[in-house]
Amino acid sequence: MKLSPQWIRDYVDLTVDDRRLADDLTDVGIGVEGIDGSGADAVYEVEIGTNRPDAMNHYGVAREAAAIYDRPLKPITPQLPPAAKANQGSGDAAFKGHSSTALEAAFPITVEEPELCPRFSARVIRNTHIKPSPERIAHRLQLLDQRPISNAVDATNYVLWTIGKPTHVFDADLLEGGKIIVRKARAGEVLKTLDGVERKLTGDDLVVCDAKKPVGLAGVMGGYDTMITEKTRNIVIESAWWDPITVRKMSRRHALHTDASHRFERGADFESTVLSCDLVAAMILESGGGELAGGMVDVIAKKMDQAPVLLHVSEVRRILGGGLDAGQIFRLLKRLGFTLIPEGQGDAQFWVHIPSWRLDVEREIDVIEEIARLHGYDKFPNTLPAYSGAVVELPHAAPDAVFRMRALALGYNEAISLTFMSHADAEKFSSGARVLELENPLSEEASVMRTSLVPGMLDMLAWNLNRDVPEARLFEMGGVYEMFNGERIEPRRACLGSTAAAVRGSMPVGSKLDVSKGEHAAAAEAFRGFKGDVENLLAAFSGEVRYEAGTTGYYHPGRSARAVMDGVVVAEFGQVDPAVVETRKLRQDVFLAEIDLEQLYDFGLRTVKFAPLGKYPAVERDFSFIFADTVTFAQMQKAAVATGFTELRSFIPVEIFRGGSIPAGKYSVLLRVKFQSSERTLREDEVAQWSSKIVAALNALGGVQRA
Repeated sequence: MKLSPQWIRDYVDLTVDDRRLADDLTDVGIGVEGIDGSGADAVYEVEIGTNRPDAMNHYGVAREAAAIYDRPLKPITPQLPPAAKANQGSGDAAFKGHSSTALEAAFPITVEEPELCPRFSARVIRNTHIKPSPERIAHRLQLLDQRPISNAVDATNYVLWTIGKPTHVFDADLLEGGKIIVRKARAGEVLKTLDGVERKLTGDDLVVCDAKKPVGLAGVMGGYDTMITEKTRNIVIESAWWDPITVRKMSRRHALHTDASHRFERGADFESTVLSCDLVAAMILESGGGELAGGMVDVIAKKMDQAPVLLHVSEVRRILGGGLDAGQIFRLLKRLGFTLIPEGQGDAQFWVHIPSWRLDVEREIDVIEEIARLHGYDKFPNTLPAYSGAVVELPHAAPDAVFRMRALALGYNEAISLTFMSHADAEKFSSGARVLELENPLSEEASVMRTSLVPGMLDMLAWNLNRDVPEARLFEMGGVYEMFNGERIEPRRACLGSTAAAVRGSMPVGSKLDVSKGEHAAAAEAFRGFKGDVENLLAAFSGEVRYEAGTTGYYHPGRSARAVMDGVVVAEFGQVDPAVVETRKLRQDVFLAEIDLEQLYDFGLRTVKFAPLGKYPAVERDFSFIFADTVTFAQMQKAAVATGFTELRSFIPVEIFRGGSIPAGKYSVLLRVKFQSSERTLREDEVAQWSSKIVAALNALGGVQRA
């Protein structure tokens, strides 16, 4: 909201400039996010928490400034002329024809719902004139983006922004029966509100009525038929306290959020009804003339007192540290308007009486927070909490750290998605697990606890793609929620997600496929690139991995696989099926990997072995062989290692080729072997002998060496 620093200064004398005031207010929780204009036209953009309706006005912020700088807060004392004497006529007399007797009669107010309207205050002004507001009032309202309407209506808005108390003015001559009744609406009643909309009322609506009909939606908006016009001469000023929950429900039910409902929903000051009535009356009389008809009508249907809070000095010191003594605590709270009464002997504890405008302070910890924010959080020394005992590492902390480090090193950014999902996603992406229903879901899209990380990952990738981030790479580690044998379980999972553009962009330059070879070949190459990321993550764990077909239905059938460690499936990964991509409106193909951390962590981390760099030169030899498609590289590697040479340092594939002169069902592979001794330089005849034995071992597998 917007507030004027000059308006704030009307109530407290300050020596600091507007920018310093903004900084200091922000430090105590009144967040000034920006300043527009200068001098009398300066305006603060302020962010005020929903628990602080007392600060949603200039006097409330002036109260905070007075506490910060320990300056006196000027009281607001409206000056009203003596009221005309009221005759003892009938309280039901109508305000028709400007009857002097009627206007001077006692103005009856009946509250039929004391729980929802504990207090209702009113004043009557007669023989006034409706005209434009004085320039000073209109200018200040315009600074806050409020449109001036007339002196009477502007008076209510000005008081709202002055002390935060919403009020309303009725044309007294349009109130039938000359009375006000606060009651629940009756079935079939209709109220045309000030915005010109006819609203059908229900029995859950609380309304302000005259003798025959509703004239206002309590705490939300007044009625059209009794509004102030240029013909108005007699005015009823209303200021009441409304139940916050009732106002909130009515505001939502009628889709009508107003400045008044915004404050009443959060709790107004019970003691401000009389003051706000007097302030509005004084402004109308000053600008439009007229006279008061009778005195204040103040109906207190139910007294509302805030219970005092017992504050222990020892608890203040335990939470904030020992830097504050009882005297400092007393002075800080007194500056905020709290009253302290010692309890028992000494200064060990106080009864703190809460001011009527601070409905958010209910417990001892709330009072301690007030002490801390006014004293200044930066003034407390940095200390660690008291702790005895050894540091206990969280379960799976080490493998979690390794997995996260590797994912980050691969270029993936860690993300967190919602722990809720829809029934439709649960059916699509879970493996038949029984879901946990939410009793009070926010929406159908978040009605069950998630059984998979996939929907959240797809949503996050879509969010990035829709905001022109084509190369998104994300990972998430977290729990899913299932029912197993009648018990709730939360197994840990990990999910990697990458757009196709990100996969291609991360591949080494030499391995990027020429797009001229076709879309299918490019997609297959991208799948192999994403598979490399999965292999890198799984390589940190000690199990032996093999990859096989047979993934869930939402993966592309030809570009997906599952990783199996010692017979246990630890991951599924691949390109997402095009039908899913289209349904979720993803702008390009995406790749996913789901990793079962519970199963993976059971294998433990791979032991890292260190070997110093050799002092003597290594010797490499390349061999080109043709093998049947049934022969795997793992078989070749096993055969080479079985030769038993301690000097064999590595055995890797360099290139694979199919087609051309290679018969169908076979492929050509270029293998590179490295020999090295840790004790001496190798001789050529030794390398030739070892090479011959490796060739023989590969021939035994059915391989044919190419010339």
